[in-house]
Amino acid sequence: MTISTRRRSIPGRGTVAASLALAGALVLSACSSGGGGGADNGDGGKDPGPETLQTIEFADAAGSTGPAEEVPGAQPGGTIRVLQETSPDHLDPAQVYVAHEMTIARLLHRGLTTTRLHNDGTYAVVGDLATDAGTVADEGRTWTYTLKDDIYFNDGSPITSADIRHTFERQFADFITQGPTFIQSWLADAEGAGYRELLPGGPYEGDHLPDTVLETPDEKTIVFHFAQPQNDLPYALTQPGYFAVSLEGDTRERYDQDPLTSGPYQIEDFRPGRSMTLTRNEHWVPETDAARNAYPDRYEITFGHSQDDSTGRLVADNGDNQYAISFNNGIDAGSAEVVQDPAVQERLVSGYQVFVASLVINQETVPDKRVREAIAHAVPLNGVLNAYGGAIGGDYAGGFISPLLPGYEEGYDPYGKLALPQGDTERARELLEEADAVGYELNYLHHVAPEDQQAAVAIADALETAGFEVNRSEVPTEQYYDTIGQVDNGYDIYRSNWGHDWLSAATVIPAQYDGRTIQDGASNYSHINQDYINEEIDRILLLSDAEEAATAWFALQKRILEEDLPGVPLFYYKQNILHGSRIGGAVFNNDFSTVDMHRLFVVQD
Repeated sequence: MTISTRRRSIPGRGTVAASLALAGALVLSACSSGGGGGADNGDGGKDPGPETLQTIEFADAAGSTGPAEEVPGAQPGGTIRVLQETSPDHLDPAQVYVAHEMTIARLLHRGLTTTRLHNDGTYAVVGDLATDAGTVADEGRTWTYTLKDDIYFNDGSPITSADIRHTFERQFADFITQGPTFIQSWLADAEGAGYRELLPGGPYEGDHLPDTVLETPDEKTIVFHFAQPQNDLPYALTQPGYFAVSLEGDTRERYDQDPLTSGPYQIEDFRPGRSMTLTRNEHWVPETDAARNAYPDRYEITFGHSQDDSTGRLVADNGDNQYAISFNNGIDAGSAEVVQDPAVQERLVSGYQVFVASLVINQETVPDKRVREAIAHAVPLNGVLNAYGGAIGGDYAGGFISPLLPGYEEGYDPYGKLALPQGDTERARELLEEADAVGYELNYLHHVAPEDQQAAVAIADALETAGFEVNRSEVPTEQYYDTIGQVDNGYDIYRSNWGHDWLSAATVIPAQYDGRTIQDGASNYSHINQDYINEEIDRILLLSDAEEAATAWFALQKRILEEDLPGVPLFYYKQNILHGSRIGGAVFNNDFSTVDMHRLFVVQD
């Protein structure tokens, strides 16, 4: 399953986004309690939700010093076989912003920072190529990084501040179109594509960002200067799209097919659409890397495996399949009963994906809060989630913020949806009667994927029972987000999946609910525009204390949901990853949104 951005699950690239929960694009964490309410698993029981995330520390130099913590029982050597559905379109880090490319990029490349999963289950943003997670000054406007010693590209050339400067300057080039744009926009203090005006065409004609924006006073030091405080910079730098690119080795567009690497592996062979072989990068120095173990000698990755194919191979667990795993293929929906076998369960890890599904309500076309509340009470969470596989697909959601994010409060349920997931059409009709709106006409848009169609039928039936008149329309999956992204889209309700880019609700609330962002193509799909939201977003973004900010984001979400109700939270996506019996160290990483490839090893005879 392919995800076109970490922020937004856009269907149409590979498999429909609707099948994420079943097919398994991204899942996170280890199994434990949590999840905002378990989904009914069909026999009245509750599926235990994956573990939720509490805190993330920004590590100092000591916490960023390698080598990485050893995985208990790990053995070096051997070959891991990876069964993937989709071949990467991009290998240039600056072009990487989809899940199946990110997983491979993390084996190949390093950045200034990365996220480390400790053996005890806690997480930290650590210095990767840099000595620590960053030194901040000027209330978050200035960040300084110092490079470690003994860091190299796989051709043996040392990584210097000139390479890091080039890494960021080339992101302004016209041919870089697919990666994240957060840091470019922060450096330029610009919205949308306006950041490109800061360095048109990138550095290739001899121009550079001014030292007042990006400074490299010596070979080891990089200083970012922002017009506004950017307290999430250490998080943002963990994105594979900001991993290091060699100044001398940069071949511009051709770098996308044959990049230099700085991580523990390099590309020995790549046949697009067919296979990729990764072997050890002999110039990677483990003592410089606090986050990565590199136990296997090789990764043999093959593409074109559908979810049912990879699931069948991994369930069989014979021959080479014993040494296999998938980074992004989850369990095929039709195999849900098969994996209940205890022998298979031992080889199964599962957790939350970054995405939260919601039914967006257009604030401009449905202005009466009582009508929006009627929609919320009527919507059957169980009918929606059943379309996505039931308990294997997700957990019912009480809010818009994922259980993976710091600040999340378990059990939050302002409209009683977790307690009554089948919906309450009687209460919905009461609200319509209070609003003198029985027979209210709703134009409902969904896309053509079978799961979305099935969920739409369940929602429409419940709304009509409550007293609405529902007009359903559908569009092809590849046109869906372009359609709802139009301000005058002509629809009242439509589903959206949103996922955080890093472990902060700063990548969730502003993008969806800042009224100043309303325009065609933007992601404020509900068209909500409230002064208190805009002002609170500005305030929270200035907070330097991560825990304080996390608590404030969740509090703002509560107010948005309870006072304005711009959408109905539906469910938190989950994922289930199966592996062969000769694979050790398989756990989920909340930040990577998939199995932590840095901990995997081959169980030797």
